Amino acid sequence: MSLKSERRGIHVDQSELLCKKGCGYYGNPAWQGFCSKCWREEYHKARQKQIQDDWELAERLQREEEEAYASSQSTQGAQSLTFSKFEEKKTNEKTRKVTTVKKFFSASSRTGAKKAAQERNLKQGQLGRERNADNILRDLKEIFTPSWELASPTEGNTAQLGELSACSKIHEAKAPSPSINRQVSIETDRASKEFIEFLKTCHKSGQDIYKQCKMFVEAMHHKRELSIEEQSECAQDFYQNVAEKLQTRSKVSPEKVEKTMDQIEKYIMTRLYKYVFCPETTDDEKKDLVVQKRIRALHWVTPQMLCVPVNEEISEVSDMVVKAITDIIEMDSKRVPRDKLACITQCSKHIFNAIKITKNEPASADDFLPTLIYIVLKGNPPRLQSNIQYITRFCNPSRLMTGEDGYYFTNLCCAVAFIEKLDAQSLNLSQEDFDRYMSGQTSPKKQESENWSSDVCLGVKQMYKNLDLLSQLNERQERIVSEAKKLEKDLIDWTDGITKEVQDIVEKYPLEINPKNQPLAAIDSENVENDKLPPPLQPQVYAG
Repeated sequence: MSLKSERRGIHVDQSELLCKKGCGYYGNPAWQGFCSKCWREEYHKARQKQIQDDWELAERLQREEEEAYASSQSTQGAQSLTFSKFEEKKTNEKTRKVTTVKKFFSASSRTGAKKAAQERNLKQGQLGRERNADNILRDLKEIFTPSWELASPTEGNTAQLGELSACSKIHEAKAPSPSINRQVSIETDRASKEFIEFLKTCHKSGQDIYKQCKMFVEAMHHKRELSIEEQSECAQDFYQNVAEKLQTRSKVSPEKVEKTMDQIEKYIMTRLYKYVFCPETTDDEKKDLVVQKRIRALHWVTPQMLCVPVNEEISEVSDMVVKAITDIIEMDSKRVPRDKLACITQCSKHIFNAIKITKNEPASADDFLPTLIYIVLKGNPPRLQSNIQYITRFCNPSRLMTGEDGYYFTNLCCAVAFIEKLDAQSLNLSQEDFDRYMSGQTSPKKQESENWSSDVCLGVKQMYKNLDLLSQLNERQERIVSEAKKLEKDLIDWTDGITKEVQDIVEKYPLEINPKNQPLAAIDSENVENDKLPPPLQPQVYAG
């Protein structure tokens, strides 16, 4: 079987990792193969189309209701009803009309602002008098218009915050914003201090950034009734608005913008983590359980089946595999999307190092993906789908679209998708063997012992088993002896090298030892009889 045929179920062309719209950025299965930017554009187009369709349906339904109401009124007018009965009939008709509209569009009304508008319409229909068509259409507009389009963007300085201002003004209209009472964890407190210390380096823009982040966090705490996709949309809009403001107004360099956005993401997501990670309104937890059960059922998959170019018998390679598994498991303990991405990146680098040590050459993309799949199967990371969805929804989109973080994250998504769809053909097995392995009836490791015929005695089986063990021990012993001889040779070479270096230094800079200096003799040591001394000086008297 050729290597190409062995890899047919695992190989992923690098072009498939890019956005299918052709923009050059990395795509994501969670975004249907688009990058973050293209996905948001497609999402907005689909949303606007849905709003337009709902609006047209509302207008048509309103016309039909008005025609039916006018027809019923003309028929009943000929019967000379009393005024009280007429009022009662009109009120009932209005109630039925509003209730019909509410039921028809209840599936697309998910925000709190829409529900409040529907309840208000119901009460007005019961208590008020007849409305004209313009008033009803205005109320329907409130139902089907997104919440961020209802608020006026021209109030004071909050207009500069874009999407953040719309979010905060909706809550100001509802009720005064209460103080957020919650226990601040040690990690949250540390993130706040680091964020404040970082903003001190931003000078004038630092105070404005802190104010915007604080307003956004408070607004998001009041928007927990929104779907997780809408909360993600608010976060992505906030990232984009702040980044554009830093680039255009503050004239900040791209490197500084990236660092600032990382700090903003850390500050915001540390506070919102427990509300937006694996929320109860989603099926993330259910997907986690499905993936974990799937990985446990695939515990029998061997590196040879996936064509993994990693030899775990090499101690250094085995250590790299353990570190990679540790990193991918540690991802769940992080709260910031960027930190989770860092765990994925570190895991991938350990995988590349393990492949490089095994093959004695740089690893390729075709080697990396099967090994990543093997690491995921062996580690079975907790809440894998929840972590992937959390990163996809709330990470700074620039990190997922470009760079090594985006590349490794895209490969992880592909690995999970492969595991979910893994079948017999992907592992080059027969369907019968695959089903037996999945059911637990047998495993690849038991096949050798099952090859024995039933009439062979247990002693012979045990003897061959012991011989096999002795053979493995002999191979290990030979490898240890070979490594010991290599170590001995390295030590001898190292000693000889040090000796040669010392000799070269001595020859280049020879050590000169000077003889010991003779002590200085006294001046008159040889003048025994004082015959060589000058006559003593005689005092002389001078007349003053």
